[in-house]
Amino acid sequence: MKLKKLNAAVLAGLAGYSLSMVATSSAIAEEEAAEENVEKIAVVGARGAPRSVTSSPVPVDVLTSDDINGVASSDMNDIMMTLVPSYTLTRQPISDGGTFIRPASLRGLPTDKTLVLVNGKRRHRAALVQIGGSGTQGPDLATIPASAIGSVEVLRDGAAAQYGSDAIAGVINFQLKNNAEGGSFSAEWGQYYEGDGESITLTGNKGFSLGDDGFLSISAEYVDTDATSRGVQYCQDSFCVDSSLPGFDPDAWYAQYVTPEFEAAADEMGRRFQGADVVQPWGQPNYEAARIFLNAGYTLSNGMELYAYGNYSESEGDGAFNYRYPYNGTLNDVRLQDGTVWNPSLGTVDPDAPTQLPGLFPGGFTPRFGGDITDYSLAGGVKGMTGNLGYDISGRYGYNEISYSLWSTFNPSMMNESPVSFNPGDLINEETQFQADFTYDFAEYVFAFGASYMEESYEITTGDQASYTVGPYAQPDPWGFCDGSADPDAIDYAVSTGLDCTPGSDDPINTVVGVGSNGFPGYSPDFADTYERDSYAVYADISGDITDQLFAQAAIRYEDYSDFGSELVYKVAGFYQVTDAIGFRASYGTGFRAPTPGQQGTTNVSTRFPDSVPVAVGLFPAGGPIAAALGASPLDPETSTNFTLGMTADYGDFTLTVDYYHIKIEDRLNAISTLLVSTDPASGAQYDNYVALRDAGVDGAESIGGVFYFQNAFDTITEGVDVVATYNMESELGNTTFTASFNYGTNEFDSDPSIYFNQESIYDFEEGTPETRGVFSVKHAMDDFSVTARLSYYGEYSQSNDLSSTPELDYIQDFDSEFMFDLEGSYYITESITLSAGVRNLFDNYPEPGTIGETTNGRIYRSDSIVDWQGGYYYAKFNYTF
Repeated sequence: MKLKKLNAAVLAGLAGYSLSMVATSSAIAEEEAAEENVEKIAVVGARGAPRSVTSSPVPVDVLTSDDINGVASSDMNDIMMTLVPSYTLTRQPISDGGTFIRPASLRGLPTDKTLVLVNGKRRHRAALVQIGGSGTQGPDLATIPASAIGSVEVLRDGAAAQYGSDAIAGVINFQLKNNAEGGSFSAEWGQYYEGDGESITLTGNKGFSLGDDGFLSISAEYVDTDATSRGVQYCQDSFCVDSSLPGFDPDAWYAQYVTPEFEAAADEMGRRFQGADVVQPWGQPNYEAARIFLNAGYTLSNGMELYAYGNYSESEGDGAFNYRYPYNGTLNDVRLQDGTVWNPSLGTVDPDAPTQLPGLFPGGFTPRFGGDITDYSLAGGVKGMTGNLGYDISGRYGYNEISYSLWSTFNPSMMNESPVSFNPGDLINEETQFQADFTYDFAEYVFAFGASYMEESYEITTGDQASYTVGPYAQPDPWGFCDGSADPDAIDYAVSTGLDCTPGSDDPINTVVGVGSNGFPGYSPDFADTYERDSYAVYADISGDITDQLFAQAAIRYEDYSDFGSELVYKVAGFYQVTDAIGFRASYGTGFRAPTPGQQGTTNVSTRFPDSVPVAVGLFPAGGPIAAALGASPLDPETSTNFTLGMTADYGDFTLTVDYYHIKIEDRLNAISTLLVSTDPASGAQYDNYVALRDAGVDGAESIGGVFYFQNAFDTITEGVDVVATYNMESELGNTTFTASFNYGTNEFDSDPSIYFNQESIYDFEEGTPETRGVFSVKHAMDDFSVTARLSYYGEYSQSNDLSSTPELDYIQDFDSEFMFDLEGSYYITESITLSAGVRNLFDNYPEPGTIGETTNGRIYRSDSIVDWQGGYYYAKFNYTF
């Protein structure tokens, strides 16, 4: 079989060895550059000669730079979701760091179960641990600019035996451009139909020669995106900020506070801090980023190649938290030290009080949450061939830091003494790895082996003091009005205004409020820490043609972690060519994933809003004393078995792959359903949880309403089918390419999850995302014009809310299937200059609004839906190649 040059993607990096090891194949490809037929070439698991996608023993997608550039987005996450149906993504506008680093999944599994590589080397993780669900901590794909990518390979199969922990669902490998000359520049502008979310993207790439035998490719990207708002003005049964809205109740308790002055203050807060006409927007955050990637290589006279690549990225974003209205549990009356009754929103309540203080937030407040993300890495090594022995010796270092900021909020326990902006602390993830990979060519078989050593650390740094300080109002009667220790004049004034020392009375002395910067309390020294580990691994892999029709491979890997001990995993795979056009393939393997240091150590106290009332909910490390007091056990590795069975067809212009997959995961890591906490002794288990927090020394335990932690909670089975078909058609009217990609997948429990999950969580885990998704596209090129049309399909799904206390059918919402249509046209002014214009979601389609009580606080659509809810987006793009 001849290897074709045009649009070929050599997956040497995915195989974990260097491009120099396929120098012979590359030379053949150069000689065949004039051939019209195109084959995508992949090395999949086998660390030897490249194989085409349709004769691969496991399923692989190969995305070219043209595919990537054809997606109207600068975010690599959005690009992957658009092109790979089994890759899904959600936007979570009020989710702490998840607002800026979005959780994704491949084949229905979180991305921490997908290994990400760059040039065949492991990509370091982001510092963010998603605080819900599986606690995903994976690489931030948004730090990889599209302009730096030559191709992307997506291995949709378990590959832990070949690449190590995390490769349960598959492997994604980003191959960087390696041009020694030429380059490109593009500028793109766009915005949503709603007139917001304006975005400007500038990207460029330039190749330089390093002497006669080397290259340096530099890619850069700048992105500036404005926020969007897809909500309505806040108006609930509990509170309504605008008396002109239909939901406003003039007889409600809050009506007396919604004065013209209050409404004006709320409107000003919304415009000033939220960038919207509502006090609580739901949409994408403001976002700005600058990124650069370098890729270099130099071939010495003996065929040995030195290589290096690295990146540096800085980004910042800010979004909104939930709106806090007066008397919602945060903005409550307190008695100051002089006896004055004061409210953080309304100011001094008594106009005759000796102290007249204005409120901090006259119209209520919506905390603003910001994240500055710094990401950089450097990798390098040497590779080459000595006789039949290929080698690749490398080292890499990766660093990711999130520095949080918070403003338009306060520390309630400090009340009038509180600042209104904070630095809650930083999260830092670092990785260092050294690796040696070897291949030996036995003519009919290729034997690969190697070893690696990796050090990882996850650090939580202390926030500024005010962000975690336990102020006086974290406990009742902080100034001693009832025991007589307060100032006598203050006691006299308090008595004159109706001081009531009865325990549990409505007097403001009994007000107990939350501790720390409201919305995201800072990390105190008690929770700031560094979690470290190291690991080493050895592996062996053999592959080759058993007969002219049968290709087989087998791999085994031994890995040892300082915190989890050792694990031995294996994999076997094969491909059988029935005819020249038809083949069958199958694989079976075991895998594992060691919980990251971040998942073991992350701590978070955030504010959630069940029934529109703020409740502080704490996440504590499973292996720490606080979670242990609540019943948690230290985390264990997840283990898996992965089986695939597929069929491929290659009829020249038409190719088809159909692959079934079955992934069983034991001891799957997930956050438990929130345990409620109450200081009421009559509340049973809720009071027991409070006692456990108090006895464990948690500051402000009285103000915490819920707790949770990560656990190896249950076993699951994920299974489904991937279908990918491509057809190329040439005619007098030009060239047309049809592509259809389809995924059907389910997640089911294989053990009893009720120990850790409530009924709502159980239902949503299995039913809460579409089981089917498809991407269908057609690209037609004729003369100086080309048109690309793409249809994205999302199947039906359903969501639940509070199944435990009401009839099930009343609290389940079924969502219909959705179609979204993209269209782009390009005009080639010259061979170097192209102008493009297009629309994403041409018909401005939205998912169905939520109806079962979870889309509250001004939210219309479920913000965790994988179906995009931003609406139509139009754009124009200029591209120049040289």
